[in-house]
Amino acid sequence: MTDSPAYVPPKVWTWNKESGGRFAAINRPIAGPTHDKPLQVGKHPMQLYSLGTPNGVKVTVMLEELLALGHAGAEYDAWLINIGAGDQFGSGFVSANPNSKIPALMDHSGPEPIRIFESGAILIHLAEKFGAFLPTEPAARAECLSWLFWQMGSAPFLGGGFGHFYAYAPFKMEYPIDRYAMEVKRQLDVLDRQLAEHPFIAGDDYTIADMAIWPWYGGLAKGLLYEAGEFLSVQDYKNVQRWADAIAARPAVKRGRMVNRTFGEPSSQLLERHDAGDFDTKTQDKVLAAG
Repeated sequence: MTDSPAYVPPKVWTWNKESGGRFAAINRPIAGPTHDKPLQVGKHPMQLYSLGTPNGVKVTVMLEELLALGHAGAEYDAWLINIGAGDQFGSGFVSANPNSKIPALMDHSGPEPIRIFESGAILIHLAEKFGAFLPTEPAARAECLSWLFWQMGSAPFLGGGFGHFYAYAPFKMEYPIDRYAMEVKRQLDVLDRQLAEHPFIAGDDYTIADMAIWPWYGGLAKGLLYEAGEFLSVQDYKNVQRWADAIAARPAVKRGRMVNRTFGEPSSQLLERHDAGDFDTKTQDKVLAAG
């Protein structure tokens, strides 16, 4: 059974029509900037350019966790990159991330700024810089990094695969939804089996592996992604549910989820973050009003 007429790929693909769906206006098959727009730079060592999507949340959670441990050098400015408006194609952002995807981090703590793009690379950079949330013992480090890279390889099946066809495609198609739903459920089972034996993803300790995986799979488990919880029977993954709740309860995670967030209840949004005091209600309202 098919939902649309059979498609026969041309001999050579050409970009001659919109891709359709929610993000059609910003999809294109070429890289590089579309307009001149320098990046803003604040007063703190870390300058983050991001959006409160799962990939962005990984980094804001990490920075808030580092600050909670007392690492003053992790103070940061978080600038909003509105991907729906094409901010990721501004010349300044492309210089920070030639792939034009959020998040991008500029580390100004040394004599010359260092750019880091790809969320996993940012997490490793920060973990090594501050000596936190990444084990140093070889076996434990390998386990943590294995799960971090598991997330980097698996999340596209959840986001660009299942999420796109289930929530954002211009019309529903049975084959891709079935295919990606099966894969996402397999991934949830991988996590559930691991978490049956360990309190956190990589073992007994909370690490960057948890910070990377939670915004995607924890969010899915708690019904925060694609409104697909019932469809995927996420309640059946009891160990994932336990872990997702434990991570969500952390104060730094609560703060990190708010940063660069442009959706949900206004009280859950902090469009830009330039100081720890921005989480105070009055300052937060001011930032929201400015947006």
